[in-house]
Amino acid sequence: MTAPLGSKGTAGTSAGPAFIQIERHGDVAIIVPTADVEAMQWDLIEQAADIVLQPLKKEPASGVIVDLSQVAYFGSVFLSLLLRCHKLVKQQGNEMVLCGASERAKELLKLTALDTLWAIYQDRDEALEAMAA
Repeated sequence: MTAPLGSKGTAGTSAGPAFIQIERHGDVAIIVPTADVEAMQWDLIEQAADIVLQPLKKEPASGVIVDLSQVAYFGSVFLSLLLRCHKLVKQQGNEMVLCGASERAKELLKLTALDTLWAIYQDRDEALEAMAA
């Protein structure tokens, strides 16, 4: 299952950049933001939250991996989206982890102390292995 977020906020449109896609790997949901999240504005945060959170509300995942491998850096708008995802996943009794973070992203997560909230893995395979354990 993949649900890209275009500039109009509808899944599957080609009317703009796809900010985020959601994939399923068994019971684990993998959220894959593209480099476009680096420029995501506050006015898109509600649409992005709906696109990411609605599938997780309808079909809760046993765990959520946010694959940051396509993102060099992000700001407060994307951090807000990550925190919303974390809140939902925790309410469902599950875990959220990150993988593929760039050095700049890791530094930001460390400065905000969010590296203590989420485990950060080198790549998706390592995160999937940890989720399976």
